[in-house]
Amino acid sequence: MKPDTTFVKAGRKPHDHNYGAVNPPVYHASTFLQPTLAAWRESRNHQLDWVVYGRRGTPTTFALEEAIAAADGGDRCVAVGSGLAAVTNALTAFLETGDHLLMVDTVYGPTRMFCDTVLAGFGVETTFYDPLIGADIDRLMQDNTKVVYLESPGSYTFEVQDVPAIAEVAHGRGAVVIHDNTWASPYFFKPFEHGVDVSVQAVTKYIGGHSDIMSGALTTTEAVHEKVRVMAHTLGACPGPDDCYLAQRGLRTLGVRMPRHQSNALTIADWLQRRPEVERVMHPALEGHPGHDVWARDYSGSSGLFGAVLKPCSETALAAMFDGFEHFGMGASWGAYESLMIPTDPSAVRTATRWDVAGQAVRIHAGLEDIDDLIADLEAGLDRLTRAA
Repeated sequence: MKPDTTFVKAGRKPHDHNYGAVNPPVYHASTFLQPTLAAWRESRNHQLDWVVYGRRGTPTTFALEEAIAAADGGDRCVAVGSGLAAVTNALTAFLETGDHLLMVDTVYGPTRMFCDTVLAGFGVETTFYDPLIGADIDRLMQDNTKVVYLESPGSYTFEVQDVPAIAEVAHGRGAVVIHDNTWASPYFFKPFEHGVDVSVQAVTKYIGGHSDIMSGALTTTEAVHEKVRVMAHTLGACPGPDDCYLAQRGLRTLGVRMPRHQSNALTIADWLQRRPEVERVMHPALEGHPGHDVWARDYSGSSGLFGAVLKPCSETALAAMFDGFEHFGMGASWGAYESLMIPTDPSAVRTATRWDVAGQAVRIHAGLEDIDDLIADLEAGLDRLTRAA
């Protein structure tokens, strides 16, 4: 099937189990009864992928997992309660005391915190690396490097990593490759076509698409799936049934939402480049952006999330811009239908690379509103900033 058809069809079995219902129903259940002693014994032997206890998955959970695995292009999937839960489960599945982790320097802030606190406390060493390192990552590999972690494009600054080159080196040295695919979603990047072993994503974002769930997913190859599922079950990282249902509903329209996010973001990025208040725009699809050539080679498009740097201005001027927006809200998430903008400070979450930029960085998410309304809102905001300055 083509991707758009997969997003609509995967995980649905209306005539097998659900009396013809188009959507898999929501199972609010903790306890599942077995009819015989033999069935009980058999269920104990298949706890990873059988309906035996609500924490280990219900038919609602398994339907979502099947759908995301198909969308991502992987073999299996494990659904968890948040994007961060997906990240931490992936890392703990493959790391133990004495191991070494290579972590991209432009990673999501809570992922960095997990490395610096929990993993460090358990005796796992983390080395942060330049996202543009490519195959040169070989010089950072150690005999005990068990995981190479990528997030492409990177948080806040959106550098694009050479996933195939890094994966080839990592596999040659016996390491597992984990990639955070939240920015592109399964619509614009197929991680398993580029050497990834585990694809993590915040289902909260584009797959959910409506700012009403917390959910995460780990899609895997068959070779590493059991490790990931056992760890998720051990840590009790189960998602709620209603969130699983809403995530499936969001997935069905991913193919029509993502092109609109892309179109709105590209139009805004192009417009911002011509504004005198803007120092530069950070968008993977723009020529000259770090890793743009890799993006053009490996990605089929770009999502609604990107960044910009304003020319130096006062806090008063910045507040004049932000506080008067009508359509751009200030919120910590992104990936849903609404447009957002927040100030960012990349220098606070970098150790292997430097962010030495004088102006205020901002992160922008282009939602699904009419583009003329969004441009008008931005124009009025930048005009307020200029007047206040």
